[in-house]
Amino acid sequence: MEQASHPLHLFEGYGIELEYMIVDREHLTILPLADRVLYSITGAYEPEVGTGKLCWSNELVLHVIELKTNGPARELESLPDTFNNDIRRINAILSPHGAQLMPTGLHPWVNPHTHTKLWPHEYNVIYETYKNIFGCQDHGWSNIQSSHINLPFYDDSEFARLHTAIRLVLPLLPALAASTPVIEGKLSSVLDSRLKVYCTNQQKIPSIAGDIIPERVLSRREYERVILEKMYRDTAPYDPEGIIRHEWLNSRGAIARFERNTIETRVLDMQECPLADLSIAFLTIEIVKALVREQWTDYLHQCSFGSGPLVDLFHRTVSDAEQALIDDPHYLEVFNYPSSAPCKADGLLHYLSETLVPDSSPWCDPLAKLLSQGSLARRIIKSLKGDTRLEHLREIYGELCKCLARGKFFSA
Repeated sequence: MEQASHPLHLFEGYGIELEYMIVDREHLTILPLADRVLYSITGAYEPEVGTGKLCWSNELVLHVIELKTNGPARELESLPDTFNNDIRRINAILSPHGAQLMPTGLHPWVNPHTHTKLWPHEYNVIYETYKNIFGCQDHGWSNIQSSHINLPFYDDSEFARLHTAIRLVLPLLPALAASTPVIEGKLSSVLDSRLKVYCTNQQKIPSIAGDIIPERVLSRREYERVILEKMYRDTAPYDPEGIIRHEWLNSRGAIARFERNTIETRVLDMQECPLADLSIAFLTIEIVKALVREQWTDYLHQCSFGSGPLVDLFHRTVSDAEQALIDDPHYLEVFNYPSSAPCKADGLLHYLSETLVPDSSPWCDPLAKLLSQGSLARRIIKSLKGDTRLEHLREIYGELCKCLARGKFFSA
């Protein structure tokens, strides 16, 4: 999300970013065409192009393009149609190349070591630095697509409350958004393969991603000391010129962007259409709002949570999505869940949706559909019925491409 003209207060605006793969229409193999899409608009290889309400921009690899709100959006209700319109426009640009956009959080059979090309134009020095340090040819770098939510804060006090609330919500999000049960042409051991590879893609310098769930920090100064300074110190031997010494180097599941006074969440897999992505974003934001206003538990109690229980739950939802077991009564107490007995993640999510989303909300029906049918990862598994032959994968993921092009949900 671009910087607003002045800092916004909590929940005065929202930045949404959605990343898509570019693939061959017939075989669904990845195609390195993102620069051509951007060139078609400006006649130059620009890394970002404004198209009205949205911007289109490059990512690390040439087969991925990002669509994002052009500055903070004041509401979410119109965004599914806005994203749908630009998806249709990009598909029209790609059509003469025999290509189209493809959803979900990673490509289900691509070999990133042999099929990916890095962005070669402006900012290439940054990508080459990453490549020199980490290689960038494995799934955790070149085969991950996610939805980002940017939420603003005005000052240190708002930052502390927002960051504290987001920490508590992050472990639940894979239960809502897991969409990557297939990797390298096989069923994965987890439902969120994107996050599994994301957790390990920077092990060479562990402080960059930490435990994905960010540390408990309550001010910008503490954030810089605990997170940023350590990260910069650890990368310095590999980056003596400081090319990647910026706050965006931070790869936790939520990162503070002090340059634009926002916190950006990064743990949501891409879904089959913008309505699904935006419905998940809406519920995520509503849960964060409720925590910030202390609807269930006070701020000091929220601050008391260390990382250990949150990291444990996060790995459970990465593995089992909505069927992950939540057996920490203290975590359930944060949301005033009506029972302290262990429950599945979908039970807590149903409760939160029913509590926070009124029947009159335009998000009520799409959320009810998503929560009743289960995560996209679960629906993909049901559709595959154990058959992961390449031709069957192409059939299922071809249907997902049609869902994206039409703005429709995918049903098992």
